[in-house]
Amino acid sequence: MTGFGGFSDEAFEFYEGLRADNSKTYWMAHKHVYDEAVRAPMQALLDELAPKFDASVTLFRPYRDVRFSADKSPYKIAQGGYLSIAAGIGFWMQLDADGVTTGGGFFAHDKEQTARYRASVDDDAAGDALAKLLAKLTKAGYEIGGSAVKTRPRGVAADHPRLDLMRHESLTVSREIPAGEPITMASIAAGWKRVKPLVDWALVHARSSS
Repeated sequence: MTGFGGFSDEAFEFYEGLRADNSKTYWMAHKHVYDEAVRAPMQALLDELAPKFDASVTLFRPYRDVRFSADKSPYKIAQGGYLSIAAGIGFWMQLDADGVTTGGGFFAHDKEQTARYRASVDDDAAGDALAKLLAKLTKAGYEIGGSAVKTRPRGVAADHPRLDLMRHESLTVSREIPAGEPITMASIAAGWKRVKPLVDWALVHARSSS
């Protein structure tokens, strides 16, 4: 496989078409575009960046799991890629019709990992450090995400200074590369380096013991 040379307009046009016609007929007629303009360059990009972040590569399958979903559309309308640093912790990217989004953080693999995270948020030193680094990231244009409960977790005070963070079961940040900004290996790597403090925090405070 050759090195990453960027994403062509065909990649984004492919997902524009798939969003309008999520059918096997469309997929089979355009699968060569997916293979050549989406999957191959993203695989090359991840493979080249993985050693720089000491990570392993996952390229997500394009097929949806529709077994328990009312939406039976067979294909995902985005292609995702992931650099794993530890279980549930790492950097990710997504390409869809609108562009490319990059981010990082942690996705809890079990309740014990979420418990470790919440205990760290509850700690004044670790929790305050997390709040400060998230403030810097949001100021830089990143959005905070990750699964969270709507209610207050059991045992957490209503006036907890970091109640919003305590609600989280996992924690990520993401930023869409604006239209007109070049999507290059350097820009993807720069985005991941920007969110590395969150990944590093998770490695210390939210790492699974399994």
